[in-house]
Amino acid sequence: MNRKPLSPAPKAKPADSEKITINLGFVDLGQIDLLVAEGFYGNRSDFIRTAIRNQAASHAEVVKQAVARKMLVLGLQHFSAADLRALQAAHQTLQVRVLGLVTIADDVSPELARATIDSLDVLGALHASPAVRAALADRQR
Repeated sequence: MNRKPLSPAPKAKPADSEKITINLGFVDLGQIDLLVAEGFYGNRSDFIRTAIRNQAASHAEVVKQAVARKMLVLGLQHFSAADLRALQAAHQTLQVRVLGLVTIADDVSPELARATIDSLDVLGALHASPAVRAALADRQR
């Protein structure tokens, strides 16, 4: 019987959002459900995302000033093992300051992360292996 070799499973694409949990009072939840039922929003999540965006927009200038003052990278910052090895070879280290998402590639060892990342200040989400997260735990702010 001819069998084809199994191809490796496709790598999972990183999520473009982070799941959070919130607690709401029953009246607030009921109001959201009413607005969904009346067709203003597709579901509870649509309402909550819209409310968060509207609130963030009302503070846009404050956010802009804080990003500049704290020298944060706004958006996505990705670090591969090759990036970090190049830093290590140049005897340089990083102070990572991001408002958004930081991803550290799966092939980055905990030792390489500790050797090249001095501090990690992430307002948003950090996607890294559990071992790298543990290695950098004392460097996170």
